[in-house]
Amino acid sequence: MQRTVFYKLFAMMFLEFFIWGAWLPLIFGYLPSLGFSSWQQSLILNAFPVAAILAMFFGNQFADRNFAAEKFLAVSHLIGGASILALAWVHDFWTFFALMLVHCVLYVPTISITNSIAFAAMKDAQREFGIVRMGGTIGWIAAAWPPIFLLVDWKKVSDSNAKSVVDWLGAVFGSGLTGIEMQNATAYTYLVAGGASIVLAVFSLTLPHTPAKPATDSNEGLAWLESMKLLAHPFVLVLWIVTLIDSFVHNCFFNWTGRFLPTVGVPGNWVTPVMSIGQIAEILTMAVLGTFLKRFGWRWTMVIGILGHAARFAVFAYCGDESFKWLIVTVNLLHGVCYAFFFATVYIFVDEHFPKDARTSAQGLFNLMILGIGALVANFACPPMFNALTEVVTATTVKGSKDGNAVQTLTMNIPPAEGSFELPFGKNTTGRIPNNASAAQVQTTLESVDGIGAGNVQVSGGSLPKDTLTIEFTGALAKRDIDQIGSGRVHFRELFQIPCFAALVAAIALALFFHPPKIGSSVVATAPTAH
Repeated sequence: MQRTVFYKLFAMMFLEFFIWGAWLPLIFGYLPSLGFSSWQQSLILNAFPVAAILAMFFGNQFADRNFAAEKFLAVSHLIGGASILALAWVHDFWTFFALMLVHCVLYVPTISITNSIAFAAMKDAQREFGIVRMGGTIGWIAAAWPPIFLLVDWKKVSDSNAKSVVDWLGAVFGSGLTGIEMQNATAYTYLVAGGASIVLAVFSLTLPHTPAKPATDSNEGLAWLESMKLLAHPFVLVLWIVTLIDSFVHNCFFNWTGRFLPTVGVPGNWVTPVMSIGQIAEILTMAVLGTFLKRFGWRWTMVIGILGHAARFAVFAYCGDESFKWLIVTVNLLHGVCYAFFFATVYIFVDEHFPKDARTSAQGLFNLMILGIGALVANFACPPMFNALTEVVTATTVKGSKDGNAVQTLTMNIPPAEGSFELPFGKNTTGRIPNNASAAQVQTTLESVDGIGAGNVQVSGGSLPKDTLTIEFTGALAKRDIDQIGSGRVHFRELFQIPCFAALVAAIALALFFHPPKIGSSVVATAPTAH
């Protein structure tokens, strides 16, 4: 592959995954801050997997049969970029959902398209794809780490009166934004994602030309149907089902980890970087992927990737307290093994064994599981599982009044557990409190709750759980019937055992039942004849 072509493909992958990495990690906390209900959040989150399913029958069909790949990439990123760019200013559900759906429907097919453009330009996919795909990993990292400095409460940093650079950095790293300030700052991630998408739209026109593959009588003009017929091969079907399980496990990580890390002492502005450090390990893993494939083969390379998920969730489940914070942070490095040794290997396997005239749709067949059905199952199953394993701890409350019932006072003494405030008035009145929250942190959290706002509550005292805090609601809020306030204690051990066990089942199934042809052979030679 020519050096110039390599640089273009690398930059293409960088921008492709920078877009996704800019908005995905923070959206799980951003949507509740907009006051969206649980079902509204599920609909928005599932726009991406639904788009992956539609891509199987729409976007990839266009790319295979009707559209030059690089032009499809340009049009998709132009329109999709404008859609997600607009989300920075949108706060009502239906507009937000519609724009996110447009972006996802146009973005998801481009993941397969970028793979196809790269594979078409390569001479040795096993050796070259891992290095090119590394550009996507670096793009995700580039999008994930700036929040350390962007999502900072600079007033708190200024008030710290740091005397040295080290002290100043310590104040920055430990002063993450909360409440309405966090919401406003998070909105900028959509500007960044949209801008990158528009840049990629223009850049796509410089990529190697990858022409459409017109339909023939033998393939009936339906690339997706041709690829679906290949599921008649037992080893392809086994891999497809295992991919569903591994995708579910992978998406459990995104659904739950952001809420788990604060319970072991990870500051809010460090949650996204900690979740993304696996991408750093992924750079090294992708670089050696070709060597592992040649030494261990398809099956055992993918088994190792799945077991990486099991090991990570086992650490989360059985070492889930602050004394093991270093291990919980470090184990995320296994993400590189999880992604490269399974998902990237699946993409390479598809390129080796699927028919050349339907290769994009064959990639889409597995993206249907990786980005579609697996994520869809996780996004519907994870919230109720989280709620089922959350124990609500209610604080002791005492009512009082001052100045003609203008102030209502409650006392609060909650066991150490990260969770949600529960107030019996308003809409979506939930907030997050960390372990050892101070009175100031509790006040900031309450002020961010929909229906309270700044200036309507005053919290005094020491810090939870050792001290009893006094909460005073003033003005109109003092006249409401506020008789309890509580914190949700999540049973993370039982929660993380679910994806850990699922990963073990998937690894065993793959080891026992996945028997692919030798490297270099093709499914084409043994594919069932179409009639």
